[in-house]
Amino acid sequence: MTWTDKRPMSPHLQIYKLPLTAVLSILHRGTGAALGLGGLLIVWVIACAATGEASFASAQWVFSSFFGRLVLFGFTAALYYHFCNGIRHLMWDAGRGLDLESTRKSGHVVIGVAIALTVITWLVAI
Repeated sequence: MTWTDKRPMSPHLQIYKLPLTAVLSILHRGTGAALGLGGLLIVWVIACAATGEASFASAQWVFSSFFGRLVLFGFTAALYYHFCNGIRHLMWDAGRGLDLESTRKSGHVVIGVAIALTVITWLVAI
């Protein structure tokens, strides 16, 4: 047995519960990356529209399928979450809401508003 075996091990992600602000920070970065990929889809649809009617019809077929609608729903949710959390970060940059209680409350507000905006958008779109 070596001396390193006697040191305490730090908890890993299966044991340690991340605070809400950490989860929202990770989600903010993830939605930013997803929006970048979604931007490529938007460019593809615009290119299909510019190419011709048959090409655009194929893009419409993709996005009218179940998987296509699921991707669009995820893109909408990512967009609204990233937008709302970006406003939260702007408030922090202005020096407001940096205490623990305010960060917890604003995190819940971000989640609630993002969900509400996503649902409202899809109810109007359908």
